[in-house]
Amino acid sequence: MALSISTPTTSSLLPPSSQVGRWNPLARSAKPVSFILRSSPLAARAAGGNAPTSPVDEIVTELDAVAGFSEIVPDTVVFDDFERFAPTAATVSSSLLLGIAGLPNTKFKSAIDTALADGECNALEKPEDRMSCYLTKALANVGAELAHQVPGRVSTEIDARLAYDTQGIIQRVHELLNLYNQHDVSTDRLLFKIPATWQGIEASRLLESEGIQTHLTFVYSFAQAAAAAQAGASVVQIFVGRLRDWARNHSGDPEIDEALKKGEDAGLALAKKVYAYIHRNGYKTKLMAAAIRNKQDVFSLLGIDYIIAPLKILQSLEESVTDPDVKYSYVPRLTPAIGKTYDFTEEELVKWDQLSLAAAMGPAAEELLASGLEGYANQARRVEELFGKIWPPPNV
Repeated sequence: MALSISTPTTSSLLPPSSQVGRWNPLARSAKPVSFILRSSPLAARAAGGNAPTSPVDEIVTELDAVAGFSEIVPDTVVFDDFERFAPTAATVSSSLLLGIAGLPNTKFKSAIDTALADGECNALEKPEDRMSCYLTKALANVGAELAHQVPGRVSTEIDARLAYDTQGIIQRVHELLNLYNQHDVSTDRLLFKIPATWQGIEASRLLESEGIQTHLTFVYSFAQAAAAAQAGASVVQIFVGRLRDWARNHSGDPEIDEALKKGEDAGLALAKKVYAYIHRNGYKTKLMAAAIRNKQDVFSLLGIDYIIAPLKILQSLEESVTDPDVKYSYVPRLTPAIGKTYDFTEEELVKWDQLSLAAAMGPAAEELLASGLEGYANQARRVEELFGKIWPPPNV
């Protein structure tokens, strides 16, 4: 295929030895969990620096083409049928636990039952402490099961109720890390998903200094992303579509208004700006785009490290056959070179601290961050309420 393919950056979610395979969009569905998509054979050849030529009988899909530029991450993939679709990495969260608890026949149900039978948790006097302990144990148990079945990283959600407590986040990460180690899951197989508050960013800095990889989420402003990169976060996740949605119904955010004046989409503009900032300064941080709304978003983000796309978009990409000789359709929109040409202000190139971050976050970031934290906290409470209803489990 005569495409201008650039070599994607090395994934921090996948080990170098990961085997490649094809994603099966028709795999039987169970409950949601985020998995990294295995690179297609075409993408693997592209990543190896060999612009592939397509035999007459080889079908080249849009998914094949875009996978040569960025890691494509299914937003909702089903983990109950590993024989038909072997994912390479995963995220474990409160919403995943809720899904597992609603499926009594799933292979991961026993991981929750084991958490609810834990003697250490059972010995705690306060019900709220006991339920929090069960939640932590269940996340680690399910995450460990996933880690033993996928070759890549497992990202574990940190309770959003700790979002403004640096020491609380660090303590919870250490608790989870200790539990994973008890399950023979090494530190290099793990990421910890932390809200991008200032306290979360500071926790990321301290954890990364220990060699513990962090994944900063709920990033809706340049200031958050820049501060996270300066802290050494392994992954920063920007919600492109949510920023676009906010811009359609609100005004008065300087960062968004500036993008709109230039005729740019607010979410895509932020992703481009952050990507340029990371590469201008040589930070190790990988950039992940989430809340993707359509295929054009995928094409506009080609070159970014990770794109989390809904299953319907991935299915559309997989089902769309493209002309292997078309050279202009698939080109990287984001390349390291833009870091040298992007026009940053002096205020944007400062060493970020809590005060400057708070001053720079506009209403969009403030509202979306608060909304995201509330949603995640509610999911955690729902898990604890469910555990309270089903405890003790059978045979305990």
